[in-house]
Amino acid sequence: MKFGSVDNPGNIDFTLPPDHPDTKRVLNSLKSKSEFNLFVGCAKWNRADLKGFYPRGTKDELEYYSTQFNSIELNATFYRIFPPETFAKWYSKTTDGFKFFPKLNQEISHWKRLTDEAKPVVENYLYNASNLKEKLGTIFLQMHNNFVPKDFERVVNFVENWPKEIPLAIEFRHTNWYNDKAVAEDLYQLLEENNISNVIVDTAGRRDLMHMRLTNDNAFIRYVGANHQSDYDRLDDWVERIATWKEQGVGEVDFFVHQNIEKASPLLSAHFIKNANKTLGTNLTVPRMGKDTDTLF
Repeated sequence: MKFGSVDNPGNIDFTLPPDHPDTKRVLNSLKSKSEFNLFVGCAKWNRADLKGFYPRGTKDELEYYSTQFNSIELNATFYRIFPPETFAKWYSKTTDGFKFFPKLNQEISHWKRLTDEAKPVVENYLYNASNLKEKLGTIFLQMHNNFVPKDFERVVNFVENWPKEIPLAIEFRHTNWYNDKAVAEDLYQLLEENNISNVIVDTAGRRDLMHMRLTNDNAFIRYVGANHQSDYDRLDDWVERIATWKEQGVGEVDFFVHQNIEKASPLLSAHFIKNANKTLGTNLTVPRMGKDTDTLF
């Protein structure tokens, strides 16, 4: 993912901002309601993007991927609405306990932009995706960079009509959603009242998106590495922050690793998982690395 990429990542201050004051309040209010779960994955599973990850002779990429990771951030569903049979096939290929975290289709977010015309598209999408059954994780909605707060009522209508039994996370990219204090507070209240996760995007060129405001006990983090040595320190900082959230009561963390050059994603994920297992007490499989993944920077 090239969103927020910069030419000189070494010049960026990647320090994690302090949490929004209300994050602790939200987590404390939900503490002990659920067992802590950590899902870590890449955004894609195909061999062309994750070059060097798959052993020679791998017959099915998704099947193998699911033995190395417990989740996938499913970006393919943004570009195409897959039929029910495809979701059912993905379900059958993956291991028990594996989860898919699909992105809502661009027709909903970018073309129809949350208007009433998007409702039948949402219904069709959810009907098809329901074939993932218990392997369906949080669905996420990513709005266009130019979707601005003047259309806040569309967000209200969308959120209030979203089926409450299906977890949802929303990512806003226009800076005014977070830099305008009044807008941000209205947004946080809306998401909190409707149990919607507030996506955090950690990418070099858009530090303004690091709002650090959780609106429920499900933290959804999209981490974009810079193919730079600093990527490792950044991941270590995230483990420490998640440890704090765990103490405060976070129930689930969904952490997805992106790179401008995606073949680095499994390597960074392995580093993150090793540290998470040690620090957070999780027991996730550490992905095995292929021959090309040790010389990426």
